[in-house]
Amino acid sequence: MSALIDECGPSALKHFLIEHGHARLSLQEAGWAGKENGELLALAENKFDVRVTIDTNLRYQQNLTGRRIAIVIIMAKSNRLEHLAQHFPSCAKVLDQINPGDVVYVGDAA
Repeated sequence: MSALIDECGPSALKHFLIEHGHARLSLQEAGWAGKENGELLALAENKFDVRVTIDTNLRYQQNLTGRRIAIVIIMAKSNRLEHLAQHFPSCAKVLDQINPGDVVYVGDAA
């Protein structure tokens, strides 16, 4: 599964996903740092299977209907690595079974 990790996602997530067999790039590596969500989704869905984010409001900020890219939203107490890292295994597991257009929450209150 090719995954695009949002700017807010820690580099430790990228390394974890690589170790679990998922191709990945960060927004910075893709050359899309600073792009707005709508433009980013349009660019990403042509090159990636899934976007991984900690932006819990993405679903409400963007119309995701009809998108080919799947979205994984990691829900944690904060964006601190210690709170996010405990959800990396769930994120990797979801990537093994997610379908195009799905929006899946993992983590706290998911």
